[in-house]
Amino acid sequence: MERIDINVSPRYAQIPTFMRLPHDPDPSGLDVVVVGAPYDGGTSYRPGARFGPRSIRNESGLIHGVGIDRGPGTFDLIRCVDAGDIDLTPFNMHIAMDHAQRRLTELLADNGAFLMLGGDHSLTLAALRAVSGKHGPLAVLHLDAHSDTNPAFYGGEYHHGTPFRHAIDEKLVDPGRMVQIGIRGHNPKPDSLDYARGHGVRIVTTDEFTALGTDATARLVREIAGDAPLYVSVDVDVMDPAFAPGTGTPAPGGLTSREVLALLRSVGDLRPVGFDVMEVSPLYDHGGITSILATEIGAELLYQYARAHTHERNAQ
Repeated sequence: MERIDINVSPRYAQIPTFMRLPHDPDPSGLDVVVVGAPYDGGTSYRPGARFGPRSIRNESGLIHGVGIDRGPGTFDLIRCVDAGDIDLTPFNMHIAMDHAQRRLTELLADNGAFLMLGGDHSLTLAALRAVSGKHGPLAVLHLDAHSDTNPAFYGGEYHHGTPFRHAIDEKLVDPGRMVQIGIRGHNPKPDSLDYARGHGVRIVTTDEFTALGTDATARLVREIAGDAPLYVSVDVDVMDPAFAPGTGTPAPGGLTSREVLALLRSVGDLRPVGFDVMEVSPLYDHGGITSILATEIGAELLYQYARAHTHERNAQ
């Protein structure tokens, strides 16, 4: 199966898949599988992330996959398909979490990695369970306005503020190899970051990121992640709402789109084994700019996977 040919079909034509990849609901033997997670049962403020995967795909036809001054295109280096969406109930967060974990585990059994398009951030726990089941405890690069290491509240065990707390408690991740970048804004209590810091997570607030700069922060990520298998999770609210208004819990004072994309270029120097781009809520977007940015982030992550694993193959 091949991508839709841009020379035959205009970018706004045909059924939308991510970056016009072929659709294969039962993929096998591929490098990366793109999969949607249309769910927002874990949101605590503005809903709508259930429509994120569809909106991202709609806008992703804009992206060719061949970067300026990068040589071969991403899909000349790795084999990818769009597997469609995970069917997730909107009525029960435990059932949704179990189904997501099961489907992601199935995809990893026959393929190298996945890029999950969210959907709210609660489902990153399902992704971490699946990826850790294959690779063991993970290093994590987490870009977000929020640490997402809160306890349960409103009676919801799996809300979008909890995934990394569960992941640390379940030993899915190595908190000493975890970096959270872009943390800022307001928290329910003064001690809201104590859990993460107390377990050894390196938190880079937006103020610290501004002081360090992109290059120094990228070096920090490389030092902390080392050669461990790396999971990358991007909540689009890491960016200032000027760049990503279409999200459920926007926080002014965030990173620019350029800064986030520059940070992600360090991923290819590491050992990435899984990705997600979460919390796109198109109901609050303007002109599709958040979905376009989410597409660009996803495309960057796919390219960095190709770069990392091309190095890996050459070293063998």
